[in-house]
Amino acid sequence: MQPLGIDILFEGINMQRLLGGLWVTVRIALISVALSIFLGTIIGIFASSKNVILKVLCKLYLECVRIIPLIVWLFVFYYGAARAFGVSWSGEMTGIIVFTIWGSAEMSDLVRAAVTSLPLHQRQSALALGLNRYQLYVYIIIPQALRRLIPSAINLITRMIKTTPLVALITVVEVLKIGQQIIEYNVLTNPLAAFWVYGFVFLLYFIICYPISLASKKLENKWQ
Repeated sequence: MQPLGIDILFEGINMQRLLGGLWVTVRIALISVALSIFLGTIIGIFASSKNVILKVLCKLYLECVRIIPLIVWLFVFYYGAARAFGVSWSGEMTGIIVFTIWGSAEMSDLVRAAVTSLPLHQRQSALALGLNRYQLYVYIIIPQALRRLIPSAINLITRMIKTTPLVALITVVEVLKIGQQIIEYNVLTNPLAAFWVYGFVFLLYFIICYPISLASKKLENKWQ
């Protein structure tokens, strides 16, 4: 009987390497997501303001990020910036910077849409009651916009996590890259290596992303 091939996951330190690569993926995603939420919220508030210059700058930033493929941003920062400005960023640092730029742009558009969707009379009523601009955003706009923002923000977070394998193209050894290395090393001795290794990587991503999706649905149902 032909062996199933699942033992490849437990040979030597394969499992340890895969979990170590997963931690690299999670670390890049978590830092990028945290920075994106913070910066994207600020940029989104600027984008929803009445200042024409701020709105144009925020729109230009968003369109530049959306039009140019993410992989190009990675190459520009990792290879281009190193030669042009004499800087030396690690692949992981480059990934965090690029994912933060991308995530902040996408988050800013979500925040802008959530803020501008609120009825205008709520702003007018709050200002008429004597609230200043800071109090208006802290007590009126942000709490309500947050409820509308949660589903789309969670979707963005899962997209960022699932897109992190692109950093393998700038020499970052994350979970998918380690999986490829294990498969290439065992391709002749274990024909089913790709099935089990990629299947395990699929399971790891599912374990990370599915609870986030469940939490989003619970929050959405609770706030409704």
